[in-house]
Amino acid sequence: MKIASLETYVVAVPPPHVGGIYWIFVKLRTDCGIEGVGEIYSATFHPKAMTSIIEDVFERYLLGHDPHHVERFFRETYSSGFTQRPDLTMMGVASGLEMACWDIIGKAANKPVYELLGGRVHERLRSYTYLYPKNARGEYDYEDADLAAECAVQNVEFGFTAVKFDPAGPYTAYSGHQVSLEVLDRCELLCRKVREAVGSKADILFGTHGQMVPSSAIRLAKRLEKYDPLWFEEPVPPGQEEAMAQVAAKTSIPISAGERLTTKYEFSRLLETRAASILQFNVGRVGGILEAKKIASMAEVHYAQIAPHLYNCPVGAAASIQVAACSPNFLIQESIGTWDGFHAEVLKTKIQWKDGYIIPSNEPGLGVELNMDVVRAHTPYTGQRLHLQGIEALRREGPHARQGLVTVEPRRSGGRQQAWNSITSSWARDRRAAFSRIVCRSRGSIRCSCSKQAARTRRSGSRCRWVSPRPTTTLNTTTCITASPKRS
Repeated sequence: MKIASLETYVVAVPPPHVGGIYWIFVKLRTDCGIEGVGEIYSATFHPKAMTSIIEDVFERYLLGHDPHHVERFFRETYSSGFTQRPDLTMMGVASGLEMACWDIIGKAANKPVYELLGGRVHERLRSYTYLYPKNARGEYDYEDADLAAECAVQNVEFGFTAVKFDPAGPYTAYSGHQVSLEVLDRCELLCRKVREAVGSKADILFGTHGQMVPSSAIRLAKRLEKYDPLWFEEPVPPGQEEAMAQVAAKTSIPISAGERLTTKYEFSRLLETRAASILQFNVGRVGGILEAKKIASMAEVHYAQIAPHLYNCPVGAAASIQVAACSPNFLIQESIGTWDGFHAEVLKTKIQWKDGYIIPSNEPGLGVELNMDVVRAHTPYTGQRLHLQGIEALRREGPHARQGLVTVEPRRSGGRQQAWNSITSSWARDRRAAFSRIVCRSRGSIRCSCSKQAARTRRSGSRCRWVSPRPTTTLNTTTCITASPKRS
């Protein structure tokens, strides 16, 4: 069995963009007809750059190879260009393609992936959700403590036994910094209100996305200890494990981290320095399913637990569920609500969630299948925003920035902050008018299906590429790379 072709889809997530403003799906097909799906979780570059990188990695390291050889694939991508070091962008691409390989492997064996990684040890997986409180105007407001408490109660009533929030924003390119007394007060107030609202019915998970220097994080931790959070997430920026270890040594709150790290090499430093006791890898960024399983095993040796991070699509979630289900030291899985809305629409069968727990699928492979009618209906993504952005990028975009669910921006006149979640009518028009195109490569003969609205067609060698009248704003939606009919 050999990998024969790749298809890439960049899907525009409709408002309110829960799980990101776009998702990048890949679909691999073998020479015997088995298909596997994966998700490329990469926030560093725009999708129009990522699609070319995905093509290159696929052609260099996967096309014509046996999908079972995931260890070889990881080592060659990790060492690409003789770099041999953690690289978020490369590992984002490798992770998604590796997921798709595992989907194929599971389907070929007629078993869920977790049964091929040691077998399921958890019949169900405890899950948590972020709080998404809305004010009277229907706007997301992450700083109103009363709204947060009300939202927490609603989620607990629905079945969640853990809720997460981050009131220390906005996210900035200039982290870490010493936060103000106003921010410290706001964080403590929100934590107190949520704890009073949920009592002992739910754990509270406190995140800051690495915005502070160690001394500031320690000051905040001392204020929060009396509310008994399950964890203090990313108290300092990633990459300085010794600095994070300073915080861990000064508080009784467990430290969690890892959503912005990749490969076992970076996670080993968290464990060696005792910077974190809860590891939050994202399977779509860390190097894939096998690499995530290795990290879980490393953590087990140190009596550390895993709480897989997830702010992306249900394909990435399905891969994360496979690892969680077969890891004895699993603690809790991040959930995008209860996997309803667009997360359910984009799949033929939604992820199972009941009473605060995710139920791992018994289906072969990753256990999910894309609803291709929905996928095609929401391609292409025509915006310019990245998957996640800090406050500086949003300021450059102006007052109509499409911000999703995370970043908050102060009013120009001062006062409390508000979420920027407006979706402009011009963006909607652009999306409806977006051109659909297919970029095809072939070492044999293949027909290129081009948009009727194409301005012109350019042919160079074996590539036929449709060129948009507005190439700076229109993204190629689907990339098909097919092996030559003569290739074995």
